[in-house]
Amino acid sequence: MFPGLTTRLSEDLVASSTSITAKADLLRVTGSTAIATIQPSFGGGFSGILVLVPTDGTLGLTTAGNIAIAVTMPQNRTTVLTYSRKADKWYPGAIS
Repeated sequence: MFPGLTTRLSEDLVASSTSITAKADLLRVTGSTAIATIQPSFGGGFSGILVLVPTDGTLGLTTAGNIAIAVTMPQNRTTVLTYSRKADKWYPGAIS
């Protein structure tokens, strides 16, 4: 996102599962199954940013896969994650 420029995020609706694929910049997530692995779809060894929004209640991210820190995401609040290609991990931003 750059000041003064219009930013367009792609958006998708996905069901929560132990493993999901990030095929958009913003994922609205339904269900209550904790997510352990998020497959980046941008490929090619790139890093990137993903925004998750749980729609059905609180939703957990666990460290059993490629998520660096376990967090509980509040319903209808954005959680920004940054993917490190070198670490092969998603790093959740601060949640208040």
